[in-house]
Amino acid sequence: MKSLALAIAATLSLAATPALAQAPNDAQIAAIVVTANQVDIDAGKLAQKKGSNAEVKAFGKQMVTDHTAVNKQAVALAKKLKLEPQDNPTSKSLKLRGAENVKKLGKHTSAAFDKANVEHEVAYHEQVIEAIKNTPISSAKNPELKKLLETGLPLFEGHLEHAKHLQSSLGK
Repeated sequence: MKSLALAIAATLSLAATPALAQAPNDAQIAAIVVTANQVDIDAGKLAQKKGSNAEVKAFGKQMVTDHTAVNKQAVALAKKLKLEPQDNPTSKSLKLRGAENVKKLGKHTSAAFDKANVEHEVAYHEQVIEAIKNTPISSAKNPELKKLLETGLPLFEGHLEHAKHLQSSLGK
């Protein structure tokens, strides 16, 4: 799971590395936000379906609810701004790695699934939070998009703390 998170972090940080690529524009940031949320929605749906621990299932449900709400806000803002989310290497990589993660998690059952899922959630939220702090927020040109990213950050940080609590209760 750590390798997935590190790959995500590396992919997201590429946009902030001038030697490798330009910072993402607002349309690309919108695509990254929507895709990052969709990755967690998909993992949350899987947790609801395959989890054996009631808290893991409830956390999966919360991920679906919260990340769907953020995506609705992001899509509504993009529509208001007449900003079409633009697929880019970062959003494509997130989508691919998210699908790979769901496939990998799907092979686990019961307690092994619960543990692997929660490890993924901790690592994924840590890396996405760091990437949002360092890349998209500082790159966003539109103040409303920047505000959406800034106000969404505490939600992701809350998810991280919840996932860490679950991780410790399941035993690392």
